[in-house]
Amino acid sequence: MSEQSTIEPRLSSAIAARESGRLEEARDSLLVLVAEFPDDPTVNLQCAWAHDRLGLETEAVPFYERAIELGLVGEGLHNALLGLGSTYRSIGRYEEALHTLGRGVAEFPDDQGMKIFHAMALYNNGQAKQACESLLTVLATTTQEEGIARYQRAIGEYADDLDRSWA
Repeated sequence: MSEQSTIEPRLSSAIAARESGRLEEARDSLLVLVAEFPDDPTVNLQCAWAHDRLGLETEAVPFYERAIELGLVGEGLHNALLGLGSTYRSIGRYEEALHTLGRGVAEFPDDQGMKIFHAMALYNNGQAKQACESLLTVLATTTQEEGIARYQRAIGEYADDLDRSWA
């Protein structure tokens, strides 16, 4: 029996428990899986999420870090970078949040949610102007709300440099 066939049903069960709100059960199951399969990036990512959902952000960090270190790619890497960056930010590790979310923006430039979390990290790092400019850019390029869409060009220009004056 392969390692993957051993992990898969147990991992699916733990994910189902987390998604249905049985968070302690999910966490306990995932901790057992991590102990058995410490080099599985998906198991580490799922364990991080379980900790985050329980409000155990500090405990989630090593699982996120390990999942990334183990070579997640694609959606898994995206989710780990966003989760880790957001978690760093929520526990006051702002420099690490900025670095992690900046990597996320660089690797997933079309993800507007990643840009929002990155903007929050910019703000927490004392870069309010850059944060606001980033948020305005996301707003101007993604919204279809009539009152905003009407001023999309102007908002985009202001987002390029909030300090610029046309006087």
